Amino acid sequence: MLGVTRDATEKQIKDAFRALALKYHPDRNKEPSAEERFKEIAAAYAVLSDPQKRKQYDTHGFAGVAGFSDEELFRHVDFGDLFGGLNFDFGGVGFGGGLFDRLFGRQRARPARGANIEVELTVPLERVAEGGEEKLRYARAASCPTCKGSGAKPGTAPRRCDACQGTGRRTRQSSRREREGEVLVRSVSPCDACHGRGEIIEQLCPECHGSGHTEREESLTVNVPVGVEEGMALRIPGHGMPPETHGGVPGDLYVVVHSAPDARFERAGADLWRDEAISVAEAVLGTRRTVPTLEGRIELSIPAATQPDSVLRVGGKGLPQFGGKARGDLYVRVRLKVPERLSAKQRELYEQLLALDAAGRGWQAQSAAVPTIKGSKRGRTQQPT
Repeated sequence: MLGVTRDATEKQIKDAFRALALKYHPDRNKEPSAEERFKEIAAAYAVLSDPQKRKQYDTHGFAGVAGFSDEELFRHVDFGDLFGGLNFDFGGVGFGGGLFDRLFGRQRARPARGANIEVELTVPLERVAEGGEEKLRYARAASCPTCKGSGAKPGTAPRRCDACQGTGRRTRQSSRREREGEVLVRSVSPCDACHGRGEIIEQLCPECHGSGHTEREESLTVNVPVGVEEGMALRIPGHGMPPETHGGVPGDLYVVVHSAPDARFERAGADLWRDEAISVAEAVLGTRRTVPTLEGRIELSIPAATQPDSVLRVGGKGLPQFGGKARGDLYVRVRLKVPERLSAKQRELYEQLLALDAAGRGWQAQSAAVPTIKGSKRGRTQQPT
C-alpha cells in the first residue's frame, strides 16, 4: 500500500507515507476516490509503524490485523507530529489530528457520563401559543453531600483497581482459525474486581453506602418555546443521573412536552378542531354561532343547507408553528343535533313538514314516471303503443 520493501526502515516507511498522504489528502485531491485511498494509506502506516502489528502482518497478512478497531489501530500514531513541520493549509484544514478525527471518527477519551433522565411536562394550549416558563418538579439521584460523590467514608479515598489499572475494563485476547488464516480476537468486558468503577472503596460512606449519590427532589424552571410540538423533548444539560464513577459528569434531562386536554379544542399539529352542534332548522336555514378561540370569542356564520359533519375553516386561529411565523387554523366540525323530545306545537309543525316532503316526493315520482306528448294540451296523456 505504501510501496515500500519488506525490510524498509522506520524512516523509509514514514517518508513514503508523507509523500502519499500529500498526494491523496482529501482537501487537496478532489478525485472521488482520494478520501478512500487516503484512509488505506493511513491504515497501512499505522500497521507498519508499530513493531507488534507489523510482525502480525508479516506472519499472517491482512488476517493478522483484521481484528483491530480504528481506536486500537491508530492509538500510537501522532499524525500531528508527522506533519507538524509542514506549512501546508489546504482549504483551512491541516494534517493534524482534526483531519483523522473527521475521517475515522476518533474521539478523545471523555469522562464517564451518568444516564439521561426523561420526564413529562403537560402545559395548557395557551402556553403552547405564547411560550414562557413552566415549573417542573422531579426526583433524581444527585451527588452525595457527605462524600461528595466519591462513595468513600469522609477522611478516606477510593484506591485505583489493580486488576484493570483504573480503566474499569478487562481486555482478553484470543485467536481463531479462519479461511484467511489465524485471526486475533479481542473482547472487552467490565472489570469483575471493581465492577467497572475503575476503583475500589474500602470504607463505604455511611450516607450513600458507597454509591456516591442519594435521591432527592429537584425543582427547576423550563422555558417552553412558542409553538412547541406535541411530544417534543427539551434537553437540559447536566440535570440527569450522576456518573457511576467518581470524577465523571452527570447525564442530561429530557423534558417531553405534552398539551393538556382542553374541553374547547383538540390539537392536530398547529391546527385546532372543535365540534359545534346545531339544530335541524339551523342546518336548513343557516345560523350564526359564537365560538371560542385562544384569543377570545368570535362569531361564526354557518350557511344554509349545511350538511351533517361539514367542516368550516377559520384561518389563522390555531397555534403558532414551531420555529416559524405561520399559524395554524381553527376547524369547526358541524354536528346535527336531533331533538329527543318535542312539544305538541313542535310535533305538529314537524308533521306538517313531513307531509309536505311526502307530497313533494310523490309529485316528483309521478312527473318522472308519466311522459307528456309534445304539442298536447296540459293534462292530456297518450299511452305508448
